[in-house]
Amino acid sequence: MNPLELIELTPGEFCLSLDAGTTSVDDVVEELGHVPNGYFWEGVAQWLIKTEAPALEGRFSFDPEGGMFCAYGADRSELESLALRMAVVANDPAHVRQLIASAEADGFEFDD
Repeated sequence: MNPLELIELTPGEFCLSLDAGTTSVDDVVEELGHVPNGYFWEGVAQWLIKTEAPALEGRFSFDPEGGMFCAYGADRSELESLALRMAVVANDPAHVRQLIASAEADGFEFDD
């Protein structure tokens, strides 16, 4: 799940987070005209849910900031599923290029 972190805040309340601006794909994200901040990574999460895991739709609350992506939920396994998908993007320049191109071709706008 690197660079994402999943913690239990209270019993049954989990937080998935990513320190924005610390991934190995930040340069690629910027090259493609985006800012690798928490809002961009929320867009990545939303796109992955839409295209790869529609069963996760509506299962999380998002609370990004400029310096951090956060998703909250009650089901650890669902957040782990999202984390694994996001980790692929956050660690693979080719994958982040493909994701951005696909999302933009579909009219998706990243809120970064």
